[in-house]
Amino acid sequence: MNKRMNTADHIPAERITGAIARMFIERGDACLREFTLRSGRRVDLIAIGSGGEITIVEVKSSRQDFISDRKWQEYPEWADRFYFAVAEGFPRDLLPGPDESGIIITDGFDCLEVQPAPLAKLAGQRRNHLTRRLAHVAMRRIEFGIAAGLDVEIDELMADEAAGALPA
Repeated sequence: MNKRMNTADHIPAERITGAIARMFIERGDACLREFTLRSGRRVDLIAIGSGGEITIVEVKSSRQDFISDRKWQEYPEWADRFYFAVAEGFPRDLLPGPDESGIIITDGFDCLEVQPAPLAKLAGQRRNHLTRRLAHVAMRRIEFGIAAGLDVEIDELMADEAAGALPA
């Protein structure tokens, strides 16, 4: 972690989310930001591991953000693991204990899991639904990005996948 950073500095939610997404990708997981669950709630980040484990991460950028938003309480029932992601100066005493959620802190670049998330295996039907929905949403986002002319290096990604450089 960046020891020079003043813990009173505010890190925007987008920067926290970006750092957490990179962490999951570096672990070999796939993730999506702003994913809507069947319940209609939108999670900040959802990840799926190569073994099918589903993780939801709720990003909190400030004390006020946490206090004013309680929709996260519905998220654990949609994941095998549930985390809060916060800046390293966030008052962690506000967050639930280790029996309810994990905690990942970040300086906007590096991340550290300071409280592991408890494992609560999803029922097969819910996992199947989520996995299919994740695939559907991810494929649509890729195609919309290509159609919009965004700089998507699809040939490079396909070559990496063929070479085994991407997780199966």
